[in-house]
Amino acid sequence: MTSKFETYQKRRLISSYFSVVISIFLVLFLLGTLGLFVINSKKITNDFKENIPMTVFFKNEAKDSVLSNFDTKLKNSLFIKEYAFVHKDSAAKNNVDIVGKDFMEFLGFNPLQNSFDINLKGDYVVADSIKIIEADIKKNEFVSEIIYDKQLVDLVNNNIKKISFWMLVISGFLAVVAMLLINSSLRLSIYSHRFTIKTMQMVGATKSFIRKPFIWRSIKLGLAGSILAIIALFGLVYYVDGLFPSLQIAKDYISLGIVSAGILFVGIIITTISTFFATQRFLNLRTDDLY
Repeated sequence: MTSKFETYQKRRLISSYFSVVISIFLVLFLLGTLGLFVINSKKITNDFKENIPMTVFFKNEAKDSVLSNFDTKLKNSLFIKEYAFVHKDSAAKNNVDIVGKDFMEFLGFNPLQNSFDINLKGDYVVADSIKIIEADIKKNEFVSEIIYDKQLVDLVNNNIKKISFWMLVISGFLAVVAMLLINSSLRLSIYSHRFTIKTMQMVGATKSFIRKPFIWRSIKLGLAGSILAIIALFGLVYYVDGLFPSLQIAKDYISLGIVSAGILFVGIIITTISTFFATQRFLNLRTDDLY
């Protein structure tokens, strides 16, 4: 009979510890994912903005020397991420491949122009910077037209501000929820030991002596949950890196190190503080209140 009861108690204890570790893991994984997103938000937004192309068309009068000089200018410009020269003959061939008809057959000539497809660095894809770059390029008398999606640029920059604000709000909310969930799980775990706590106190054990094993056990549970969260986060990072290799999140070891250290720190601190106050509550209860 006694052995069955002890086995039942052990199972309950293991189940309690398991639920605490899972709670810590889920909360810290969400916080870690959010933290990694916040740290890499600039990289993510820049990657999106750098895919908004700007096309500079040149007049047919522009000779190879003019195009070569412009190529050199782009190569030495700080605001350029990458660019490519598109010859009008290549543009015509691409048009035939897309449309399926050769428009030059009935026109008798190629109406397209030589052009440069330019991708600006993310920091320069804002309305003011683009206007300055556009004005500088238009100083070249052989430039006939500059095309880029102005509305998309404004839309992206406005949405980035909104997303950044809401990410901060969500981060704060999740941090509070994390503390409440972990605190609740640990309190339930310690609740099952309330009679043990009171018995130790009645035989003369000091509060710090009683509290120490509970805090140490909570730290180990916090470490277990934190390690699981870090492993899951690394798995998510490598998955996202496979989908968006240009971001190179998996190779950003500094950001990964900061988030991993933050997860460990938060896991240990929250479990320690929660256990301290939970044990303190039962230590201050009267024996009759335990029931």
